[in-house]
Amino acid sequence: MNKKLLPLSATALAAVLALAGCAPGSGSGTPGTSMPGMDHGGSPASEPASAPATSAPAAAADHNTADVTFAQMMIPHHAQAVEMSDMMLKKQDIPAEVTALATRIKAAQGPEIDMMSGWLKSWNEPAQMPSGHTSHSMSGMMGDEDMKKLDTAQGAAAARLFLNQMIAHHEGAIMMAKTENTSGKNPDAVQLSKDIVTAQKAEIQEMQKLLAGL
Repeated sequence: MNKKLLPLSATALAAVLALAGCAPGSGSGTPGTSMPGMDHGGSPASEPASAPATSAPAAAADHNTADVTFAQMMIPHHAQAVEMSDMMLKKQDIPAEVTALATRIKAAQGPEIDMMSGWLKSWNEPAQMPSGHTSHSMSGMMGDEDMKKLDTAQGAAAARLFLNQMIAHHEGAIMMAKTENTSGKNPDAVQLSKDIVTAQKAEIQEMQKLLAGL
């Protein structure tokens, strides 16, 4: 992308500025002002087109393939964790600590899905992985049978199954996040990967303790 940015004419640069300025608030319903990946401190749209190219918003350029892959893979990974949490929140006779954990997972990962979706849009990258890559092939993802078992389980058995499945799910997310941490370029995506590692390691320890008490 850099080869295209350097020789920009004044007219082309103005178009880039206008396009980048539209990405965060495109009416998708995704918060634009509070999401780390959506504010890169770029130049205002009113800045003269003759300004140096380095002052242009970096949202579209400041990412690499690892960032794109991280977002494209983590979105469906998070979505399944939210789905699993929703299943638990609809059940009866679930220990309060497990219900509280499911509530926290849903509350944390739902906004992160919106955040990563916003990044892909601002980078002009597809929201989904290339054809041939399936979400079930990602580390930690539950298969259809796993999800059916969780859906039908009840009470303490459901709680144990949820905790065991979510531990494996978190371990897969941590692996993907560590890859982004070492290979990613976008600072917001790299920071999210670090946050995921920290938060989900702590939740794994919590879930292991909950399992020991069931």
